[in-house]
Amino acid sequence: MPTYDYFCEANGRKVEVSHKMNDNIATWGELCARSASEPGDTPAETPVRRLISGAAVISTTGSGSEPPCATGACCPSGMCGL
Repeated sequence: MPTYDYFCEANGRKVEVSHKMNDNIATWGELCARSASEPGDTPAETPVRRLISGAAVISTTGSGSEPPCATGACCPSGMCGL
């Protein structure tokens, strides 16, 4: 499951939680329940917003027949950075 960061403006806290892409977390109470966090003094109905995060880039070498680097291996010495 993907991991998302949510922010609550009322208390200034950022919380990370994993859930399905179709799930929507809208309140502090829902977020605390999903992340097993204590709500503290923040009311459960306080709105939260999902933060935009970067994504990993996955690249391929085309058909898969070419080696990943000039050595023909996956560079066990780490010289090419792959």
